[in-house]
Amino acid sequence: MAASDRLARMRWRRRGAWMWPAFIGLTVLDGAIGTLLPAEGDSTHFVGAMLFGAAINLLVIVLLSWPLAFVVRRAKRDYPSFIARDYAATFLLSLVSVVLLVVGLVHQGAVDADQTDMHNAIIRAQAYIGDRAPAQFVSNLAYVNTFVIQPQSVYRMCVPSRDTARTYCVIVRLKAPYSDSVSFSGYEPNAEFAQGVN
Repeated sequence: MAASDRLARMRWRRRGAWMWPAFIGLTVLDGAIGTLLPAEGDSTHFVGAMLFGAAINLLVIVLLSWPLAFVVRRAKRDYPSFIARDYAATFLLSLVSVVLLVVGLVHQGAVDADQTDMHNAIIRAQAYIGDRAPAQFVSNLAYVNTFVIQPQSVYRMCVPSRDTARTYCVIVRLKAPYSDSVSFSGYEPNAEFAQGVN
């Protein structure tokens, strides 16, 4: 191989040496995204999120980088195949991080909405129980136990008595008019009620 060819190849190598540095950097970024904005549930451990991101990134490199490299070479015929693959893989790795970010943001919006609805339901339950329940339950208004019957819509909420021997429970329907949104639901604890539902 001529010296000029070797120099040209080295220049291409330097231009295309992005895939593995991008893999390492974006895998760490995927771990941070998964920790701060988990795609499901309320929280994810950083190492678990990073391993998940690494697995997806490896699959993307193995399965999709060469097909996309073929498309890149069709557009840029002067690119050597290894450079086209490097650029394709780097693009795909970046795309994975963007998708994880978008999914995390969407899920976080749903989590925030759930928490807001839960908070609103608790406020309604406490107002109803504070106004109508016997004094032995009113003294424990801060200790609301919740069972979700229908997410973002119907909840069963119970407050223990002063001696914790009994519970006073209500059903909260957030979509009903405020004045009709809470109704008495007996003294059966949510643990027993859940067994009947499930």
